[in-house]
Amino acid sequence: MNDWYEAENRVERAHELYEAGRWEEAESLLREALSLNPYHAEWHFNLGLTLDASGRSDEAIASFSKAFELSTGDAQPALMAGSCCLRAERFRDAVTWFERAAEVEPKNVESFVNRIQAYARLGDHEQSEIMFYLAQQLDADCPDAFVELAESLLDRGLCDKAVWCLREAARIDPDLPRIQARLAEAYARTGRQERARQLYLRELRIDPGDIDTLLDLGELLMDMNRLTEAGEKFRRVLEIEPDNADAHFNLGELGERTHDFTLAASHLDVVVRLDTEYPGARRRLARLVIEHKLDREAPRVRDLLMRDAAALRRDSSAFSADELEELGHLLLDADMAPEAVRVFRRLLELRPNTVRAHHDLSVALFEVGNSAGGMEEARRAVRLDQRFVPAHYNMAFACMQQRQWRRARYWIHQARRIDADDPSLRRLLLMLRLHAAMEIVEWVGCFVLRRRPSRRRVMR
Repeated sequence: MNDWYEAENRVERAHELYEAGRWEEAESLLREALSLNPYHAEWHFNLGLTLDASGRSDEAIASFSKAFELSTGDAQPALMAGSCCLRAERFRDAVTWFERAAEVEPKNVESFVNRIQAYARLGDHEQSEIMFYLAQQLDADCPDAFVELAESLLDRGLCDKAVWCLREAARIDPDLPRIQARLAEAYARTGRQERARQLYLRELRIDPGDIDTLLDLGELLMDMNRLTEAGEKFRRVLEIEPDNADAHFNLGELGERTHDFTLAASHLDVVVRLDTEYPGARRRLARLVIEHKLDREAPRVRDLLMRDAAALRRDSSAFSADELEELGHLLLDADMAPEAVRVFRRLLELRPNTVRAHHDLSVALFEVGNSAGGMEEARRAVRLDQRFVPAHYNMAFACMQQRQWRRARYWIHQARRIDADDPSLRRLLLMLRLHAAMEIVEWVGCFVLRRRPSRRRVMR
């Protein structure tokens, strides 16, 4: 009996610590209480809340699952487990948990609302709409259902319908969090930028310090080419949260657009230091330094690109085709051809019949000294598009390096049939003619030398 009383005291103390944000201590007390009474569903639920607050989604799901097993007729643990799965991007598991919640409480609209979001994230928008109509049957004035359906509609590009849904949600509950900002985003997608700007300003009048709204408004102002106002919004974010990586990244982009490349690089450098995995920041900083020859150390640039190349080796699906193309070109510019070869080979897996991908790989292979491989990829590019001049040029140049002058002449003439005014082809042809002239001079010289002994005999 004393153990049970002690466990209750620890749970109460854990609740106080949870409210104070001291989650590690709260977790420790809850685990001690559960060691004394492991069959208390509410304590497992509280432990799940604590673990979720500390960002440990997988452990939180396990605790909510245990709470659901021990509880009878309570859908809340299943709903919380599903919400954790959504945050962890385990969307199939989320659907399963919400279905369990609906089995326990069939008239709980929350399970249907959450499934609208889960199915939308899975790309199954038809099921999202079905869940919306089922939610409507339970509660026709559920604002969250309209909001989640609007997200699904935006994903499909049905922006006007999304605007209608968000307006309905705002009509039902004008105090929904960031409802004006969401409506502004939908209006911006339809091209009504001024209306979107007004709605963002309305949201900021409600909550002047909302960082997400400030960032969204700043990006909208950049799209509207109101760069000074955009910069003010991003700097306002940094006043509230100095280490906000999104604000620094946007200020970096703003610096590029105003041609202040040193300022842009400094902000992107902060982004990379704040968040080593920030999408695209490393490549963007490296490109700035390379293209504009900024006064930064070369090893720094190589390190940035090597991190992206290492990330590609760890997870080949982490980069889109466009990102791979950008990374490969930067690696070539930084004289890192071996890494570029790996990147372009991965790009060919995503774009197997693309002329540009074969051409890029051929350039990288030539750079590492693999002339045979480079020629083969260049030929594949030509087979895909016989009018692709850069591949002809590369093959001609490679033949000239190998002193295969006739083959070089053939590829130059092929390219000039396509584009006779290409300046690079003219330079290559000039080099070839110079070589031919030198061969003639050399031949004449040899001929004279061969004849010279007989002349000497005559003179004697």
